[in-house]
Amino acid sequence: MSPVRSLLRSRKSASLAMVVAIAAAATAASGATAVSGSPRERPVQAAVTGSAVFRLPYAEDDDIRSLTFAAHAVPFSRPIPGLPGGLPTDARGTVKVSHYSSERNITYTAEGTVDCLVTAPGSATLTAVITEVSAGGPDWVGKRLGFSVYDGGEDKPGKPSRDRVGFSWDDAENWTVGGDKHMDEVNSCMAPAPSAPVTKGGYRVRHADLPLWRTN
Repeated sequence: MSPVRSLLRSRKSASLAMVVAIAAAATAASGATAVSGSPRERPVQAAVTGSAVFRLPYAEDDDIRSLTFAAHAVPFSRPIPGLPGGLPTDARGTVKVSHYSSERNITYTAEGTVDCLVTAPGSATLTAVITEVSAGGPDWVGKRLGFSVYDGGEDKPGKPSRDRVGFSWDDAENWTVGGDKHMDEVNSCMAPAPSAPVTKGGYRVRHADLPLWRTN
């Protein structure tokens, strides 16, 4: 074999070895990314965010009512008796209520911790346990309240918002006819349909299907 041919064959073998090594390194890096999970590969979690003033369908007053949501799904994060792994509807975040009463000339506020969230495209239902109520507000501390949101999409200039909101206490449609008191208490993720039109502000619902149920 001539020295020139031998040299060419040696260079070709070295080049092939380098290509194989680069491919192996790329495969290893790709595998590491898949394990760690890049932001694009991580599953999308449901969320409800935004703040809005709304009007009640059956109330004619000068009150100003608003709800603010910062709720994010965190599946299987809240252990409960019998289900140490939690539920697929587990969530975290806050709900803030503000109500100016023209009759009483006061504004009371309340804040709660989100414990459950379920979404569908453009809509959501969530609940929160109230932790704080300002002076003059209702006796809500420790109670779970339900909320619903309809995200009507991006608002068009000069057009009213298509967003709507609902909630579980007496100001909405949660009336018990013939009862001595209204039934305000709700279980997790329970709320009436979002029937109150938004007049200022708006909400965004990020939908994600519930994850598969865990067996442990």
